[in-house]
Amino acid sequence: MGEITAIAVAITLAGSAIATAWAEKVVGAAAVGAMAENEKLFGKGIVFMVLPETIVLFGFAMAFLLLQKV
Repeated sequence: MGEITAIAVAITLAGSAIATAWAEKVVGAAAVGAMAENEKLFGKGIVFMVLPETIVLFGFAMAFLLLQKV
């Protein structure tokens, strides 16, 4: 039972990390493009760059909850 839980934790963390990286790539490219045209959008660009980080935080929380089952 412990091995299956460890695999589930690994898949959860890997999936959330990959999703976060993909979201950061898309949002980062759009934010840099917007800031190149209008420097006043810097603050909004930073906020939108931080939002995808919640995906990996939720993945970490789920992995922690799964580890409690061991």
